[in-house]
Amino acid sequence: MSETTNKPDRNLALELVRTTEAAALAAARLVGLGDKIGADQAAVDAMRLTLSTVQMDGLVVIGEGEKDEAPMLYNGEHIGDGSPPEVDIAVDPLEGTTLAAKGMPNALAVIALSERGTMFNPGPIVYMEKLAGAEDIADLLDLDRPLTKTIELVAERRGVEINDIMIVSLERDRHTEQLQAVRDIGARVRLIQHGDVSASMLAVSDRSPVDLLWGIGGTPEGVISAAAIKCLGGGLVGKLWPRDDDERTAAIEQGYDLDRQLTQDDLVRGDDCFFAATGVTDGDVLQGVRYQGARSATTESLVMRSRSGTVRRVHARHDRTKLRTLVSGRFG
Repeated sequence: MSETTNKPDRNLALELVRTTEAAALAAARLVGLGDKIGADQAAVDAMRLTLSTVQMDGLVVIGEGEKDEAPMLYNGEHIGDGSPPEVDIAVDPLEGTTLAAKGMPNALAVIALSERGTMFNPGPIVYMEKLAGAEDIADLLDLDRPLTKTIELVAERRGVEINDIMIVSLERDRHTEQLQAVRDIGARVRLIQHGDVSASMLAVSDRSPVDLLWGIGGTPEGVISAAAIKCLGGGLVGKLWPRDDDERTAAIEQGYDLDRQLTQDDLVRGDDCFFAATGVTDGDVLQGVRYQGARSATTESLVMRSRSGTVRRVHARHDRTKLRTLVSGRFG
């Protein structure tokens, strides 16, 4: 096998966006029905079905959990048709299950891919403290410095007032004290219920009202966000955040450095990764699935590659009748 054969090919970009479109179309049928488990399962089933046809030997590094807990797209599962290239896969078939169930904005179907052995495996650590921002302030991101000081440095760098700076963060009790300190210096806070992958993309976008993402959220979402940021440009730093002593002990025994700040290049090593996302519900980053009569549906997706820096926004129209015929009604 030649080195070229075993590297991800640009044709994978279209294959990946097909998988997120499939997951989004499947989950969208359950938007607003209050069934987050059903919506997630629909997205997982559709993504897995589509991934099985992709020419690659994919290893799920970031999936839906361990095999016994998640029969579909579990950590360590091999997906694709088994042919080269060998790649690591991170999937979140429905980021924002609660958002979808409640018909709220910013639910996405997401996948990231990189060369085999380059994607960070978080092991026993479920949560990570994260700080992300655009390329012009990437060198200012530091979790060992008070967040309020970083905000002051960002304002100085951009030549704006503190009150012009906006932080996006998950609304969680563990963030209350820190976010109050942010407000006390005059900066603004935008709270979200779920979906910090889309929030991280918002933080690095040059057309966004948000300057920084900060907060303690899922480590898997941190790895997926790192792949997106490597493609979009910008910076992310993360620090593993054990929930309790047992998790801390397990991480230390497995050799994890809990004091280390991990950058996007630590979370996804190498210079060739792909990222694709399709909107399930309307949001800041992508439009959600929309139905046009009984036969047609539209999707909006982002598909990106770090090596080339190419970012494509893909608008697609789908014939629901033909999709139902192809996949036994799964996407209808």
